[in-house]
Amino acid sequence: MNQPLKVALVSPYDFASPGGVTTHIQNLSVNLEQRGVFTRVFAPVSAMSHNSISNLIPMGVPVSIPIGGSIARISLSVWLAGRLRKSIETENFDIVHVHEPFAGALTLAVLAKQLQNNPLMVATFHSFEGSGLYQIVPNKLLNKYFGKIDGKIAVSSAARSYVSKYLPADYDIIPNGINTDEILMATPFQNLLDDKVNILFVGRLEKRKGLKYLLASYCDLKWKFPNIRLIIVGAGKMDVESQRILGERNPEDVFIAGSVTHEEKLKYFKTADIFCTPATGQESFGIVLLEAMSAELPIVASGIDGYRSVLDEKEGLFTNIKDSHDLSEKLSRLIANKKMRIQMGKNGREKSKLFSWSIVTDKIMDHYLSLLSLRKTDHIRCID
Repeated sequence: MNQPLKVALVSPYDFASPGGVTTHIQNLSVNLEQRGVFTRVFAPVSAMSHNSISNLIPMGVPVSIPIGGSIARISLSVWLAGRLRKSIETENFDIVHVHEPFAGALTLAVLAKQLQNNPLMVATFHSFEGSGLYQIVPNKLLNKYFGKIDGKIAVSSAARSYVSKYLPADYDIIPNGINTDEILMATPFQNLLDDKVNILFVGRLEKRKGLKYLLASYCDLKWKFPNIRLIIVGAGKMDVESQRILGERNPEDVFIAGSVTHEEKLKYFKTADIFCTPATGQESFGIVLLEAMSAELPIVASGIDGYRSVLDEKEGLFTNIKDSHDLSEKLSRLIANKKMRIQMGKNGREKSKLFSWSIVTDKIMDHYLSLLSLRKTDHIRCID
């Protein structure tokens, strides 16, 4: 009987802090396991909880580093390198799949030295223009470690364009995935279901997410449409400008949920009528768009490249970046036209199915198997 494929998934980011990369890795692990693949996840962890996955191997405690308008929770410990490599060698993995290989000490450690059993190295690149990631690592080190990567994946054309500026190569574009069925089990918050049109914002309360433009727009729209409500979901401290707008204009019907669980987030998606994300940049993909689309929500989003790789105008409306007046115009169209909202929501739901984790995992498995087949062919040629 053939031994199951063994894959190590390595994250540079704190697995106790929700984020696009860690969520991607966790879902990929689950879906690979369902296909009979043996997986282990190696990541820094600030705190273990009952939600921690059973195959997670904690690798130290992360520190918070400001980067590209956000906060990256990564490990900078060089002392963990030997422990990580030993753990990977002990399990004799066929493939080591690192995510954002240049984002932290853990992922760099995998590429720093040749592993004993010589597993295939696969890397997924998630970052987009503005993160500043590749300016941090010296070019000599970038190219040295990059040459050790066998398979290269980018989550979008925007992510590929960004990494290619520094590390030109052939990249397979395999997008982030989504569990399109879990939203069907969520129930809305009954206290927020009334005659009001609920506009939902979901995202970390960082300046780059553009919340201040949505708040300014909402304050203007509230005069024209008294029957609207703004729901804000996200962890972190609201930026100064957003706080100022709330303090000076004091709009009614702004519901700030703060940090929520994944299950609660799904309930807010089911409660909403419109989803709005006015991010100013640095979004390589926009997984939150897929979540909104799976919930049949029409979308108003800033026209950044990362969002355009997911959304088109059948599912939502694009707005000018950092333009609260244009945001108001686009939101007005959806607030006033329920029929448009419903049709865009249906279109989005259908499109979201193309990004189901089942389809995405199949593409990643094809990437793995293609590399393994190529290595086997090369090995046979060497023997001949």
